[in-house]
Amino acid sequence: MKKMLLTLASSFCVVVHTSLLFAQDFSAGGPLGATNQAGTFVPMSDNVKVYGSFHFTESCTFDPERNLILSMNRGNDAGSDDGYVSLINPDGSVHTSKWIGATRDGLELRDPIGSAISNGILYTADNGSRHLRSFDLETGEPMTSISIPGSGFINGVAATAAGTAYLSDTPGGIIYEISADGDVSVFTQGAPLNSPNGVAMDNDGNIVVVNIGDAAVITYDPNGEVVKQESAIEGGNDGVVVLENGTKYVSSVRFGSVSRIDSSGNAQLIARGIPSAASMCYDSRQRQLVIPMNPHYAMAFIPL
Repeated sequence: MKKMLLTLASSFCVVVHTSLLFAQDFSAGGPLGATNQAGTFVPMSDNVKVYGSFHFTESCTFDPERNLILSMNRGNDAGSDDGYVSLINPDGSVHTSKWIGATRDGLELRDPIGSAISNGILYTADNGSRHLRSFDLETGEPMTSISIPGSGFINGVAATAAGTAYLSDTPGGIIYEISADGDVSVFTQGAPLNSPNGVAMDNDGNIVVVNIGDAAVITYDPNGEVVKQESAIEGGNDGVVVLENGTKYVSSVRFGSVSRIDSSGNAQLIARGIPSAASMCYDSRQRQLVIPMNPHYAMAFIPL
């Protein structure tokens, strides 16, 4: 299906530079530490490991430059403006509890769901307000907020180096394309999409989508044409990552399994029994999959 531009009424979007809305200066949180008896803040010593810091983490993404995992945490109540992003060490211990979200000054982030990193930018689907938000990966500074039309559940995100993002609307059965300038259009909708969830880019610039409604793994070219259809072992899928050699890994949030699909399309289970295995990421330095577990407030680690 070729990309269809939305009508003027339905495609209205807002690109907001947060600095124009908030008088306060944004500040990111720092690594764990405490104020000692002398009143001096001291970083936590290296022989201490802290685990946790998650609040319904639905997705993660990996920053190879800092060798840290970024986990998206939703707010305490639906629509509340208290979503945040944690920095997690590759062993699962906490680096920074609240990196984005240490304060609300200059920040709006309600229910971040899917996430992606590309070209120094962190993207997340803020389902609580139905915006695609972007942040400077180095500083955490908010960059843009783009309103997505409709009222469904926005979910997975992938992005190109040029700043084009692809975003799934799961109940709507739509993949949106959002240009670097903030223009929103329908990239594709309808079969073979079946409640599309996870979205990723492959090494040829194609867009890979997994369905929660079945086991399909669909690859689209940038024009919205289906160029490949594969299948995971189980359906109900949420996360998808594509390695440099073309191998795909797919996590099933409904059935708790992880499928590996090789470059020839052959699929096998490599893990099972992971409760609520959501939108995983690939840690390219430690060569491991990291899988958020939604209501279990935890992450699973699978070495490859």
